[in-house]
Amino acid sequence: MIIDFGKMEETRLPEFKGGKGDMIAKMHTDELGKILYGRLEPGSSIGFHKHETNSEIIYIVSGRAEFLYDEGTEEVAAGGCHYCPKGHSHSMMNHSDEELVFFAVVPEQ
Repeated sequence: MIIDFGKMEETRLPEFKGGKGDMIAKMHTDELGKILYGRLEPGSSIGFHKHETNSEIIYIVSGRAEFLYDEGTEEVAAGGCHYCPKGHSHSMMNHSDEELVFFAVVPEQ
């Protein structure tokens, strides 16, 4: 199966998972999980949440992300990847003054 993000419409998700600002995403979702190409504008974030039934892999395409992961913080630049296994919690923040672009895979387990 080919997922062509170039042909998908963007969805604006305000205060996603309790975060600030909007997450802007193109998503493929089915019963096995979610694959998305997303953006966070400067000052925006995805709220802190726990992965009860799935894990999440986030690859940073451009920009810089700060993650609150369980009880610590991690910074990931373009070309880096953040992994949140099932049973763990995280949030993602864009504290920079440039757009953060990322690719995420959330498989149901």
